[in-house]
Amino acid sequence: MAIVLVADDDPDIRELVIFKLEQAGHDVVGVVDGPSAVDTAREIVPDVLIIDVSMPGLSGLGVCAALREDETTAKIPVVLLSARARPGDRQTGLRAGAADYVTKPFSPRELVARVESLLAAG
Repeated sequence: MAIVLVADDDPDIRELVIFKLEQAGHDVVGVVDGPSAVDTAREIVPDVLIIDVSMPGLSGLGVCAALREDETTAKIPVVLLSARARPGDRQTGLRAGAADYVTKPFSPRELVARVESLLAAG
């Protein structure tokens, strides 16, 4: 069982992701914006983060950058969720330090499988 932090300002998406991850047996913490994601990640040091790219306060890319600068959170795998689906967007996310980039709409089952793959690799 892993601890997963989910940051998304859309309550429907956040709750769906939390539900699916909990169904898979993970402990999940949800937050609504970028600053909360950074603060919570530093506090609980989750095994994986799932972060929406477009959030208030600090984008998912900004969250990635902040986490990579902190020794405590630098190695935590990050999955970015985004409605931005151009090839350049994916590259930008991966360059920012994300381990994976998932475009919306997405399959919740596939997202869980990607999280579990990251956990197995870690």
